Amino acid sequence: MKNYLIIGGSSGIGAAVTELLAKDNNTVFATYHSNDSNSDSDQVKYHHLDVMNSDFEMEFLPDSIDGVVYCPGSINLKPFARIKSDDFLADFNLQVNGAISVLQKVLPKLKKSESASVVMFSTVAVQNGFNFHSQVATSKGAIEGLTRSLAAEFAPKIRFNAVAPSLTDTNLAGKLLNSEEKKEANAQRHPLKKIGSAMDIAEMAVFLLSEKASWITGQILHVDGGMSSIKN
Repeated sequence: MKNYLIIGGSSGIGAAVTELLAKDNNTVFATYHSNDSNSDSDQVKYHHLDVMNSDFEMEFLPDSIDGVVYCPGSINLKPFARIKSDDFLADFNLQVNGAISVLQKVLPKLKKSESASVVMFSTVAVQNGFNFHSQVATSKGAIEGLTRSLAAEFAPKIRFNAVAPSLTDTNLAGKLLNSEEKKEANAQRHPLKKIGSAMDIAEMAVFLLSEKASWITGQILHVDGGMSSIKN
């Protein structure tokens, strides 16, 4: 049994990761910001956490943590000319500075693990240029650079990897998938002709946390229905 910290573990991909880890009899510390509909269980302990507040504490964690998954993100698609600098900064603070703050606070606990792993999230839009994706791709591009840099700095003690999904059927993507027509149109853009589920992405994240991925670090794993590498 291991101890895991899931930032944003009450909904979407984070909730799916939490579910999979708990089923494997691990202890999961799952944080939430506004979605507090989940209750504690023997395996899952929920805690409110605002990563935008630099004074947040991690006193609820045990001395040793075996893995961290940082899930908070946003999908704001606008023409570049309409995006304000504050919009870019808001995304960067949530997705990059938030991850940095969490990792710096839990680093001593990760170092106490015999096999620690960190998973963050990018997007297929970093590798593939898409219209109106400059805001999200900027922050997620920084996540990819952070992932590789930390993997180098903390090898062999802590592994760092990121998952880069395409559009996934979660609440975060609700505005883009709020009709059957939109879902079908987005599905057809992918070589596998379907939209990914939260569990599709969570399975990869849990694999990267596990001993099965013990020789994998500094990687950006594309779980995107083939969109990043196949044209058909």
